Amino acid sequence: MLDLHADPIELTAALVDIRSESRDEARIADEVEAALRAQTSGFEIVRNGNAVLARTHLNRSSRVMLAGHLDTVPVADNLPSRLADGELHGCGTADMKSGDAVFLHLAATVAEPVHDLTVVMYDCEEIESAANGLGRIERELPDWLSADVAILGEPTGGYIEAGCQGTLRVVISATGTRAHSARSWLGDNAIHKLGAVLDRLAAYRARAVDIDGCEYREGLSAVRVDGGVAGNVIPDAASVTVNYRFAPDRSPDAALQHVHEVFDGLDVRIEQTDSAAGALPGLSQPAAKALVEAAGGQFRAKYGWTDVSRFAALGIPAVNFGPGDPNLAHTRGERVSVAAITAAVAMLRPYLGG
Repeated sequence: MLDLHADPIELTAALVDIRSESRDEARIADEVEAALRAQTSGFEIVRNGNAVLARTHLNRSSRVMLAGHLDTVPVADNLPSRLADGELHGCGTADMKSGDAVFLHLAATVAEPVHDLTVVMYDCEEIESAANGLGRIERELPDWLSADVAILGEPTGGYIEAGCQGTLRVVISATGTRAHSARSWLGDNAIHKLGAVLDRLAAYRARAVDIDGCEYREGLSAVRVDGGVAGNVIPDAASVTVNYRFAPDRSPDAALQHVHEVFDGLDVRIEQTDSAAGALPGLSQPAAKALVEAAGGQFRAKYGWTDVSRFAALGIPAVNFGPGDPNLAHTRGERVSVAAITAAVAMLRPYLGG
């Protein structure tokens, strides 16, 4: 059985050694559920699919949610875990079983919480959004996602990363007339029409927005180009996929409108293929302010999209905080500093209650 009272470094290793690729989290959920039932007191505990939820009912004036996903990306010959030179190596060490271990350890060892606590260990975060366990919990157990602040254990290198960017993808298409390339004047080259799109992207100056002391830098980037059918044919269709990472003060609708404005006047068609709202940092809320104070006032904006957006949509201020290095997530050489795990526990323990 997992030992939630053990050193969180050892607990991280034990979690990592339970293989739990997305959609295959049953065993790790079983282990986490059994450990929580056996080693914590005062928690209501429920199982939802391959998610495990636990919460206290202490009638505190505020509730803090500690949320982490149990799944990992596919293993890349990097299990079992191994400890070397002050780092724990293995699939999921950074993203995010070290964060899970910190949360589970604190849930079991904080004797007098100053906040009511909710722990949510969920499944299927690393795959398509429709499968995400948080979405299922929101549909089936919505009262479990009520809190004054949520902390998501995504890898942040030990920084509080507040909110998150929104993301939008569009496909910008151009059409032309097919012809033999030896008689190019008889055709109309669709790829050439994309030159104007790329020119606008190259000249684009992304804005930086300060929200609650966090600077969110936007980005508008071509991420894929498609076109052409053969080496001797003038193409009659071509497209470029554009990804817009936008600050959380824009809605997805406003972000799409901005993209249309950037490419206004060009002979192209714009089709949205994906979008997700960002999350405002909400650091002015009392529970979030106390968390920042516990971290010595150090925080920064989150670049990228995470599940804090789901909490923000519910009106819950949310931050990302975990010991892992985000640059090592999903890599063959994934690892986490053991000192960072210890530091994460030391930062959160007094905030939660010593």
